[in-house]
Amino acid sequence: MAAKPRTSQKLLAEMREQWRLLSLYERFEQVVAVALSLIVAVVIAIALVQLTLGVLPHVLSGTVSPLDHEVFQNLFGMVMTLLIALEFKHSIIRVALRRESIVQVKTVILISLIALSRKFVILDTKATDAATIAALSGATLVLGVVYWLLRERDDRVAGLDRGELGSE
Repeated sequence: MAAKPRTSQKLLAEMREQWRLLSLYERFEQVVAVALSLIVAVVIAIALVQLTLGVLPHVLSGTVSPLDHEVFQNLFGMVMTLLIALEFKHSIIRVALRRESIVQVKTVILISLIALSRKFVILDTKATDAATIAALSGATLVLGVVYWLLRERDDRVAGLDRGELGSE
């Protein structure tokens, strides 16, 4: 049976209860995480409004052509930028809700992978030399392997926590 999602009131009550148990530095960390989360939320909202206001008139008038390579690059570059910001905000919220004490390396790797994916979407291959493309590809491959290894480790640890034994 899945756990019920917590309501905002319950989350605030939990945060107030935990606040009393936190050290001075942990309280500072909590305030910074909440402030950053609010700032990033405002930036995301503004970016979403600007994206909508920039794209919607063209869609309604029929002047936007997603098959045009430049339009595709610009549109999906903006969308992926919002996805990066959302993932970044999600990582801050986990810290604010005390699910994690610091931003996790796995999250930073994931955000980096999304940012590199965005770079490939908006990359002008005619104006970019092969060495740069190879370097970006190598970085993406390495980050992908590191992310996979971290996920495998987390899955293995979660399996051990549940008492599951490996099939070796």
